[in-house]
Amino acid sequence: MVAPFWGPTLDCPEPRGLAEFYQRVCGGEITVDSETFVELRCDGFSLGFQRDLNYREPTWPEPRVPQQCHLDFKTADLDAEEAQVLAAGATKTAVQPAPSVFRVFLDPAGHPFCLTTWGTPAGPTESR
Repeated sequence: MVAPFWGPTLDCPEPRGLAEFYQRVCGGEITVDSETFVELRCDGFSLGFQRDLNYREPTWPEPRVPQQCHLDFKTADLDAEEAQVLAAGATKTAVQPAPSVFRVFLDPAGHPFCLTTWGTPAGPTESR
């Protein structure tokens, strides 16, 4: 191993606001907070949020502006977690390719992210 994985950094127009959104979704502690970069440290990984003045919101599922990356959050109860991420400020997308296994949302900056039962006892057999 050359270096252990620490976590992704998302470009966005407002790093602090997006970090606070993901803190409401997955917990963690904001450990770095500047005008141009905010770090949210969670158990075993870190999410970074970097100001990009030229940021363009993804247009998923339409490929005009690619999604660039997306984050997956595991849950055994999609309905309960969906209500919580919506209350935190997420938007549910109109396109839901497999809503019994994963649900797609947009964060306040437009990045797609998923709630999924994949890898949990509630998930599909092949994911366990």
